[in-house]
Amino acid sequence: MKKRVLIAGLALVTAVSFGQKKEIKKAEKAIKSSQFNEALKYLDEAEPQLGTVDNQMKAQFYATRGEAILGAANKNHKKLLAAAEAFQTAISLNPKINMEFETALQNLRVDIINAAMDDQNAQNYTPATEKLYALYLVSQDPGDLYFAAGNAVNGHDYDTALKYYQMLLDQGYTGIEEQFVATDKVSGEEKAFGSKNLRDLAVKSGEYIKPQMKKTDSRKGEILRNMTLIYIEEGNTEKASDLMKAARAESPDDIQLMRADAYMSYKMGDVERYNEILNQIVASDPNNPEIYFNLGVAAGEMGNNEKAVQYYKKALELKPDYEGALINISVLKLAAEDKLVEEMNSLGNSAADNKRYDQLKMERQKIQKEALPYLERSFKINPNNGEVVRTLMNIYGQLGDDAKYQDMKARFDKFKEQE
Repeated sequence: MKKRVLIAGLALVTAVSFGQKKEIKKAEKAIKSSQFNEALKYLDEAEPQLGTVDNQMKAQFYATRGEAILGAANKNHKKLLAAAEAFQTAISLNPKINMEFETALQNLRVDIINAAMDDQNAQNYTPATEKLYALYLVSQDPGDLYFAAGNAVNGHDYDTALKYYQMLLDQGYTGIEEQFVATDKVSGEEKAFGSKNLRDLAVKSGEYIKPQMKKTDSRKGEILRNMTLIYIEEGNTEKASDLMKAARAESPDDIQLMRADAYMSYKMGDVERYNEILNQIVASDPNNPEIYFNLGVAAGEMGNNEKAVQYYKKALELKPDYEGALINISVLKLAAEDKLVEEMNSLGNSAADNKRYDQLKMERQKIQKEALPYLERSFKINPNNGEVVRTLMNIYGQLGDDAKYQDMKARFDKFKEQE
């Protein structure tokens, strides 16, 4: 009698298991027909019996649920997070499930990244942080965690940013990646390709030349810089200093870390140490234009525009066709326009206001004339940079150079047609 009861019990469990499998299959079929809500209905019917099945079937259930929620999400914040959570649960139950659901996971990645970018563009940094962290929990790609931390910084959620940055440091994350690049034969611009094969095919087509393998810059310096700045912002200068000392001791010749250390010293008001570190950076490779360019970027970030221009000019001495340095000098010079334009727009129509307007207009034109040679040199190097063309068009218009204005306008209109 006991044996019969046992057998009957086993039969019941098996029947439940097969019943659940049937509902999952129905859900999978509905997903293939893009009937995502119908798929979720089948899965809801199967869910009460989850406790009776093995981890492999549970993983199948959660992965299918993730795929169905994703299909119905339409960029909805909560649904995207729910889809990510379902996939995360599935992978924790059966790590091999990601091979079966590779396409769905790739779709999840694309949808979350696109939605996070929309959030960033709208300056909605908290939902962007949440999406990218949810993606990280599924992908375990530290790059996703890095971008989640960056959004947390932009959203002033410093506790979350510090937590994520510390996780990255604990993992030994640097962000250094290999890139397969080649140069566009027409524009002269360097382009990165997704793989060596894609790069080689582009070169064989004759449209690209100079194939190379490059490594991206380390992100560790930026991570440490952001962490130290957060600590400084919170008044914890001791922790900021300790963190930087430990990092520099580990990698004393890391240029990115040296820049971060200089940045921290500047923020703490230690100008002597700031200058000392800058001299060390220059001494490490005095004939490298990239060094001076990066120092220019750092100086600009700190609001020291005069110093930044000096570094960019030094980079140009070593590399006269350094497009980035030319553009950045022009940007820094044109930044002085902002206050003038603001005042010009605030003036009325009185005689005194009109006189002041003309004075400001002359000052503005003087600034534009100072920036113009750098933009024109940049244009000669790369005539396909739409932003440079647009800026030149505006300046020529302000200066009354109609022929050059019309030339740049025609080029800019052509760029817009190609978008």
